[in-house]
Amino acid sequence: MSLFGGLSISASGLTAERVRMDVIAENLANAESTRGVDGQPYKRKLVVLGAAAGGGSSFADTLAGVRVKAVVDDQSPGRKVYDPTHPDADKQGFLTMPNVNTVSEMVDLITATRGYEANIQALNAAKTMFSRTLEILR
Repeated sequence: MSLFGGLSISASGLTAERVRMDVIAENLANAESTRGVDGQPYKRKLVVLGAAAGGGSSFADTLAGVRVKAVVDDQSPGRKVYDPTHPDADKQGFLTMPNVNTVSEMVDLITATRGYEANIQALNAAKTMFSRTLEILR
């Protein structure tokens, strides 16, 4: 692994966790959106992460962190709520709500935040290591 390999791995983790937090915020903001641009209820979005290839010659050099592979719609069905007065209700009076569970989203937000904090700590540790190495070389 190169001297700055750890920094790039932590930076990729920061980017991935930031994307996760952005998607979770979008899900929470649309948790009550019963009609989107396509006329359907909002679909929860999920972030798909994967390993980023580094292109080095050894196994350690081929691992270069994490990358966002895609942001996909969760295809699970939305919950049905009886509200015949709502303009989006069907003929039986049922309204299809988005498939967003706010409790699950908050748990995901906490784990993304903790992952982000862990990557910041790793960056700070590497920075301290580099500065102490430079002090020794003086």
